[in-house]
Amino acid sequence: MLKALNTSATGMNAQQDNMDVIAHNMANIGTTGFKKHRAEFEDLMYQTIKEPGSATGANTISPTGIQTGLGVRTSSIQKDFTSGTPRLTNNPLDLQIDGNGFFPVETDNGQIAYTRDGSFKKDSSGRIVDKNGYVLQPEIVIPVNTKTLTVNNKGIVEAYLDQNVAPQNLGQIQIVNFVNPAGLRAMGRNLFMPSNSSGLPQQSIPGENGVGDISQGQLENSNVNIVDEMVNMISAQRAYETNSKVVQAADQMLQSINSLR
Repeated sequence: MLKALNTSATGMNAQQDNMDVIAHNMANIGTTGFKKHRAEFEDLMYQTIKEPGSATGANTISPTGIQTGLGVRTSSIQKDFTSGTPRLTNNPLDLQIDGNGFFPVETDNGQIAYTRDGSFKKDSSGRIVDKNGYVLQPEIVIPVNTKTLTVNNKGIVEAYLDQNVAPQNLGQIQIVNFVNPAGLRAMGRNLFMPSNSSGLPQQSIPGENGVGDISQGQLENSNVNIVDEMVNMISAQRAYETNSKVVQAADQMLQSINSLR
């Protein structure tokens, strides 16, 4: 009976992790460029009473064996980097990556972080920065007398200045991709950092080497599907309740044993 108590407790812990992941997804349904997560589980080690294939006689073997499982645990939380739907803003500094890749930005400590959130701004020096004030890399400065700013699908930034017919080229936006984006380390603030699992950053011009083009004047919505998350939440809740019923059943069986005279 004690095994049943402990096993069902692992199930309740796993479903608690699952519910935490679902809650995080639902909380970020309005977060620009957010990528949903999925909890994944694996069974724990087994108590083997009889090995499968062990001999049961002179010329016979056991076809199955006897192995009792000891529960479940959370093995990983997988990030889903499928693209979210576009949201039109008409803001010239709102940029969306149509496909794979990340915008590189330089953080306060000089490290390069990566984001799918293309809601950029201008700082006091005219540099293009994200909402945290982190500078887009390579650095692009917008002149004060800019009348119109354009970013084409290849990431070339041009500014139309006062009384100038021809645009001025301000720089080239680069897109960075990884062999395994799911292995990136989430840092909060819509930022990711490389890890040993993600591989090294690979910088490319938008639209080349498997990275997406850039669309100006629109942003990428979160890829969370509220209907899917509601279904997952109900499933997790029912699984948690089922495991709690096992705890109650094991407790009643122990009570029956204790009441024996």
